[in-house]
Amino acid sequence: MKIGLVGLPGSGKSTVFGALTGLVVETGFGGRKDKANLGSVKVPDVRVDALAKLYDPKKTTYAEIIFTDLAAGTGEGLDRGVLNSMRNLDALCQVVRAFPDTAGAAGDPLREITELELETILADIEIIEQRVARLRKDRSDPRELKLLERLQGELEAERSLRRVELSDAEHHLIAGYAFLTLKPLLLVLNVPEDDVGKDVPGDVVAAAKERGLGLVVLSAQVEMDIAQLDEADQQEFVASLGLEEPAKNRFVRAAFDLIQLITMLTSGPDECRAWPLARGTPAPKAAGKIHSDIERGFIRAEVISWQDLVEFGSEAKCRDAGKLRVEGKDYIIQDGDVVNFRFNV
Repeated sequence: MKIGLVGLPGSGKSTVFGALTGLVVETGFGGRKDKANLGSVKVPDVRVDALAKLYDPKKTTYAEIIFTDLAAGTGEGLDRGVLNSMRNLDALCQVVRAFPDTAGAAGDPLREITELELETILADIEIIEQRVARLRKDRSDPRELKLLERLQGELEAERSLRRVELSDAEHHLIAGYAFLTLKPLLLVLNVPEDDVGKDVPGDVVAAAKERGLGLVVLSAQVEMDIAQLDEADQQEFVASLGLEEPAKNRFVRAAFDLIQLITMLTSGPDECRAWPLARGTPAPKAAGKIHSDIERGFIRAEVISWQDLVEFGSEAKCRDAGKLRVEGKDYIIQDGDVVNFRFNV
């Protein structure tokens, strides 16, 4: 799972990355513009916490996201190299400045949202124009040509492809193009400390809703300060801000949800673990995430909801209460399933 942090110069993008990952990176206009930073972030999950409390395992493993702090490019906006790098990511998070800059100028979130949207629209138009020209010349695939011409019209009307209704077959037909305006996008409103916990400006909420985008609000500098404290001091500081947890936890969960994955769980005295899966994954394929031998020799899956396992306290008690289900190869794993696979190789 790879998610890119993008943003205009001065948005606080690299500070957000540092708060998420704990890595120290150069920030501001003086930082490097030619190199992306990579960092792995664990996805907070109360289900894993609950299972770990129940089993006291030797190891606890959360789902992880690889965040990429994309190079800012040169000049205003994003350069071609950054736009091309964005195509290789599963999703994008745009950090938007809502705090005064060093000269005291207020942030303009709507301008930044619109500017990045237009840049990605133009980048997608360029890809489509090149492909349409070849298809018109070769006359090789009229279905693809018709679809691309339709999408080109939407983009030229300044509508991102996220806002265009597409069938599963149409999604499949254009999957190889990795259109930027089709990638899931989360807006991250970077506010000053004084605005933490306050209502989000209505125009920003409306802009996100109109575009079908998620929205998370945080203060990158506050999150950096929190990250440098020990756990006890973190809790005290977060409570003093009127929050239940650091905003970065909500951000990471929202980013995980952005990719539309579900979480399968395995538990026991050796390890409690979260396994990210694509929605609709059948049991044998899910078993293969753990080990190919389990998929190859799949017999059945013993499934308990995580809530039932925590409530009853053990697999044996869940079985006695009729809460353990035995499922075959056609079973589709559901979010929060605790699964034990039976196999023979």
